[in-house]
Amino acid sequence: MHVTANAKKFIDLEEKYGAHNYHPLPLVLSRGEGCYLWDVDGKKYFDFLSAYSAVNQGHCHPKIVAALIEQAGQLCLTSRAFYNDALGPYEKYIHDYFGYDKMLPMNSGAEAVETALKLARKWGYLKKGIPENKALIIGCEGNFHGRTITIVSLSTDPDARADYGPYTPGIEVIPYNDASALEKVLKEKGDRVAAFLVEPIQGEAGVNVPDEGYLKACYDLCKAQDVLFIADEVQTGIGRTGKMLCCDHEGVRPDIVILGKALSGGVLPVSAVLADDEIMLTIQPGQHGSTFGGFPLACRVATAALEVVKEEKLAERAEALGRIFREEMSQIKSPMIRQIRGKGLLNAVVIEPHEGKEAWDVCLKMAENGLLAKPTHGHIIRFAPPLVITESELREAIAIIRDSIKAME
Repeated sequence: MHVTANAKKFIDLEEKYGAHNYHPLPLVLSRGEGCYLWDVDGKKYFDFLSAYSAVNQGHCHPKIVAALIEQAGQLCLTSRAFYNDALGPYEKYIHDYFGYDKMLPMNSGAEAVETALKLARKWGYLKKGIPENKALIIGCEGNFHGRTITIVSLSTDPDARADYGPYTPGIEVIPYNDASALEKVLKEKGDRVAAFLVEPIQGEAGVNVPDEGYLKACYDLCKAQDVLFIADEVQTGIGRTGKMLCCDHEGVRPDIVILGKALSGGVLPVSAVLADDEIMLTIQPGQHGSTFGGFPLACRVATAALEVVKEEKLAERAEALGRIFREEMSQIKSPMIRQIRGKGLLNAVVIEPHEGKEAWDVCLKMAENGLLAKPTHGHIIRFAPPLVITESELREAIAIIRDSIKAME
């Protein structure tokens, strides 16, 4: 892929002065609107990553940006040392929107996951009666919940986990999409298990969609053993999979819901943990918090972002367009396409290497042709456009994907 001199100067700056903890495609973006991005040379692209589903409402959505600008001119940050006039209305809005007694505001998705784990342990000791320092959290192989020490202690990805030990104790990892594995560990150690943490669809693992009924089976097992069911909906929530929450597909109401990414439409880092009083009120003043968690700017932006999802029926749009995407992709006959999978507008294509060409090469070719996506685990390409994309735009993008894959043969 040709890199212009204009783009190279920005890439070189990152290479020289920034940490080398990412491997981006070799292009430099400078503007976004709706489902489109433009690079520093003015080339236009379809965005089919959506900042890992943070930009469900599209880039620079005018309603969300307007809320940001209005609040930024009034009050940005107070810390939680004082009340402010934005947090209470935001908390009530979240309560009415998702139906949980309480919410605890944080910033990044990883912070929200950490909050959920702390809540689960508090609840385990104070409500379930687990002996001190004996609580267990159950996670799944292939998970991606973030980058903190405790979260990578749950990880089975060598890149995410290696050389960060010693790891946080009190964690057990079982196979994903295997309710019998959860049943086994709960029978053996259920009296010490505080919570089961699961992604309704594993995004970073390559849009790994579990069998229908898996989430409900796991939820029922947790209820039978007085174990909290925690859904990490940071990537799958806020309409991405065709429902407001991915767990809604199976009628499961998690004990704790973790939200982030699209909670702000990609405008600010905003996350939240939702739970009912019995769980949430186990944390008392001084026992957990965040200087920026629930700051006025975030409250106004997140409220506007959630209003957009409902007003523009983005979950319904994701459901309908996702079906079109998978149907059209299944019509592409190529030795490089091993599998197509997904739900709503969270989809992936498993790439079969062909004559030395792999998923990275496909992504470079798609970028040349005006569409941006990124491989995960070397052989899987995620396709997750902003939910505001239209059917005609989607079909135009599918043609680019098809032509790019065919060009590899």
